[in-house]
This record gives sequence, structure tokens and C-alpha cells, in this order.
Amino acid sequence: MSGLYLSKQRIIDASKHLYAYELIFKDSSNRPVGFSNSLKATAKLIISAIGSEELDDLVGGTSKVFINVDETTLTKGILDVLDNKRFVFNILEDIKLSEEVIKKIVMYKKKGFMFSLEHFDSSTRMIVKFQRLFNYIDIIKMDILISEIDNLEKVMTKFKGSRIKLLAQSVDSKEDYEDCLEMGFDYLQGLYVDKPVIAQIKGSKEPTQFVILNLIKIIKDNESTEELEYFLKQQPDLSFKLIQFFNNVANLDIRVESLTQVITLMGRNKLLRWLLVYLYSEASEKSASKTILDLAIKRAEMMESEAQAGQKDKAYLAGMFSLLGSIFDTDIKVLMNYVNMDRDITSLVLHKKGIFAASLMRAEVAEKKYLQKIMLANFEKLNTVDLIYTLEDGGVDIDKDEI
Repeated sequence: MSGLYLSKQRIIDASKHLYAYELIFKDSSNRPVGFSNSLKATAKLIISAIGSEELDDLVGGTSKVFINVDETTLTKGILDVLDNKRFVFNILEDIKLSEEVIKKIVMYKKKGFMFSLEHFDSSTRMIVKFQRLFNYIDIIKMDILISEIDNLEKVMTKFKGSRIKLLAQSVDSKEDYEDCLEMGFDYLQGLYVDKPVIAQIKGSKEPTQFVILNLIKIIKDNESTEELEYFLKQQPDLSFKLIQFFNNVANLDIRVESLTQVITLMGRNKLLRWLLVYLYSEASEKSASKTILDLAIKRAEMMESEAQAGQKDKAYLAGMFSLLGSIFDTDIKVLMNYVNMDRDITSLVLHKKGIFAASLMRAEVAEKKYLQKIMLANFEKLNTVDLIYTLEDGGVDIDKDEI
């Protein structure tokens, strides 16, 4: 086997009901893959799981998902794109608790994410190490295999009945299971509960696409300029190209001193436009992506020109989003649900309805007339198989007897 894989294991509650799954990223040799030593590859896996059918196929549509996080994961902005209702960030026992890491934990907690502690051995050393985090921890995963029984009971006494839930980890036998139930653990995990299952995940979506979509989401959610700047700083390539674009089009006799300055002077609507152009031009490896970009811009500009005053920015964004599915090769409903765009834009992109529908129809008619003309002029050059695929994908019945 080649590629990257996921190990999934069930976590149950004291009533034997499924509570969550833990996912561990692995390589083809079944060895755990950490964020630190495979940041880009692991990011692809996480990002491909955002609200995707692939994740639902693995763990169901509503189950919570535990994923391990270390200091690199927490400080590099990778987690920003995940759903706070589904993902539980499992803090590794050997994490280095720098002030930056603690600050990020607090930030993610404020955003609604849950945290758990991995392989908690119940020792005084570990209690002291994580003392500052207990206000932000939701679940302590107490490893019964490495915890001394006296320490285990002391920690149980300290936290039982508090806001923090207790999970028995390494429940590998029936005896372990019965003992943990008697002790009053809230959740249980281990080989007796469920043996890990290895599953391959394709990771087919490019991280760049979802990084930009997440930035669009931040803008649409009216986050502060500081939040925007912080996110951009985690993406140096994106920041550089944004400043480069700003220098080329601003026509202002100033020197760029900060990303905040660029964001303020550009304005959020212009920043959104630039991000969509960047998304089309950079996030696709398709040979036709440049043509699709040109088509999207022309469509957006036409719709903008036809829109009423006060609706022009929305019309432009609607035109750009109307072709986004062709770049992602995915269900456009997933993307639109993720970025939570304006109702008029969403209605147009998903259903071709609303105040911009007539304008979109006119743009599509003009595009098709040109494509019809160029196809007829170059028909002899077209490949028969490609034509069949195009017609079949478009729902056109082909009479086999006429071929």
C-alpha cells in the first residue's frame, strides 16, 4: 500500500453507546504520522475531511471525532478550518506548553472547540504540568495501563462530578472494562471496546483551496482585522502575493508596512474579489483553469454591470462563485455551506434562483453561443471519446445505432 491512512477506534459511554471516534493518521507501514514531521501531507488529510462525505463514510454524519494535536498543529493555523461541533482536539501528553501554545488553546476554546488530554498517567508530575489547562479541558483520557491505582483513584476523586469528564483509556480486557465501569468513568476506549480499523483517505482536495475558503469565511463572519491579519501571517505565500497585488493596483504613493494596512486600504469586498481570483488561478492543476478563471471574471463583471446600485459587489461575488464547483471537483453545496455566503449569492449558486438569476442566464447564453461557434469551427479536431463523455455527463442520450 502507498499513501496515507487513518486508524479509527470507537469511544463509548458508560451505557455502551457510541460517543465518538478517535482518528490517528498513519503511513503505509501503519506507523503514526505526526503533524510536525508531515505537516503538509497531514493537513491534506484533515482538510479533505471538512464536512465531506468521505468523513461521514468513515465515522457517520454526527459522531464526534478526536484528533491528536501537538504544538506545531496548534500554532500553524491548520486547525482553523475544522468544525468545532465535530472535532475534539486531543492534546498529546508530551506537548511543550509554551505561552504561545497555551494562548492558542485558549483561543480555540473560545471558538467552541473541545479539548482532551491524551495518555494521562495520573501522576503528580502530569497534574502539575497541565494545571494551567484544566479550565479549558473537557475530557481527561486516563490511561489505566500506565497509571498507578492509588494515583488513578485520587484523580478520579478530584475530578468526578466536575465539569471535566473522565475517559478510561487502554481498556483492553473484560476485567478492565468492568473495573472502569465500577469506578465511574464517563467514557471508555481500548481493545476490549473496539479494535482500531485502518482506512485509506484520499486527501484529494488541495489545502490551498480550503485555506482561502477559510479566509473568505473569516471575512464573511465579520471577524476583526487583527484576526484576518493573524490568519494571513500563517500563510506567507498568500501574504506575499496579496501585497504584490496591492502594490500593482493600489496606485498609492505609500510603502506597505503591515498586512493590517493592506486589508484596511483594500477593503473587505476587494479582498474577497482578489481571493476568488487567486482561488481560480492557483488552486487548480487543470489545463483549462486559466480559461475558467477568465470566464469567471468576465461573467462576474457582466453581472456586476447589470446589477442595481448597492447590489454590485454581491453580483460580482455571485458570478465568481457560480463556477467554483468546476475548480473543486466537489459538491458545491458543501462549499457554500462552509463559507455561509449571503442568501442571494447562495440561492444563485445552488439553485440558479433569486435576484441575479436572469443576469446569470444571459451570461450563460452568451458563453454557450460562443462555445457553439468555436466547436463547430473546430469540430474535426475534437476527440470522439471526449465528445461522448461530454454529452453523457450532460445528460444527453446518444443513439448507439447512429454512431
